[in-house]
Amino acid sequence: MTIFTPAATPFRRLGPESPATPVVLSVPHAGRDYSDALLNASRLPRPKLEALEDRLVDRLVWRAVAAGAPAFIADVPRAEIDLNRDEREVDPAMVVPRPRPSPLADTARTRGGLGLVPARLAGAGAIWRQRLGADELARRIERVHRPYHAALEAALEAARARFGIAVLLDCHSMPPRRAEGGEPPVVLGDRYGTSIAPALADAAEAAVRQAGYRVGRNSPYAGGHITAVHGRPAEGLHALQIEIDRSLYLGPDLKEPGPGFDRVAALIADVAAALAARALAPPDAIAAE
Repeated sequence: MTIFTPAATPFRRLGPESPATPVVLSVPHAGRDYSDALLNASRLPRPKLEALEDRLVDRLVWRAVAAGAPAFIADVPRAEIDLNRDEREVDPAMVVPRPRPSPLADTARTRGGLGLVPARLAGAGAIWRQRLGADELARRIERVHRPYHAALEAALEAARARFGIAVLLDCHSMPPRRAEGGEPPVVLGDRYGTSIAPALADAAEAAVRQAGYRVGRNSPYAGGHITAVHGRPAEGLHALQIEIDRSLYLGPDLKEPGPGFDRVAALIADVAAALAARALAPPDAIAAE
């Protein structure tokens, strides 16, 4: 299976080139640039593949970008490659020639069909008509996965060089949750306190509550590969994942913007502002936590 991404670049950078705030935004799962080759390789129709998306989250970050935070937006769809997975999280059964097990990571995500290249969808079965060529997998890693993470790292390093600290806000959405069960519609993931200083995570949580939303921490989403790799508090680099219930900002079909769309855009901007304010607030030595 050979698939070539038609876009000149697999992701976009929005916002200023020079750091105006210590906060950097990441939107890895909202890509909608489905090539004909990708769609032809799938045994599932495009609407099924779109179920993998964090629908329209790329359009929710505009207020934060307008306030000075750079944002990195994936255009390549998650069906082609998942930027929130380790590049070793590959199901060896879907690649030909079959890679040796040693360089691969056997995780619950790969076993569930949601590794670096998604293999299966719940309720729909296998995604692809045939196995993925090892050369094509290598191309996606080299052209999409590694450049995206390198761009995030460079932006965070630039912010840290200017402010002495940098914070990545990794933006995602999740399927609608059962409000009657008391499940919060916003979940912050700090990898159980390892990817960001507690004071910063607390500031983000307070901003969500101030905006009028209930918020949880780490359950059911504690943060993925992006927060794990880029969140290194001991080095002054912090990362926090935010998951937002899609029913808060999409219409009943969960496809198009709903009446709460701009309110959620304001929420993301509020969280980014709270993180920046807490990061820069003297005399706290957050970078040393």
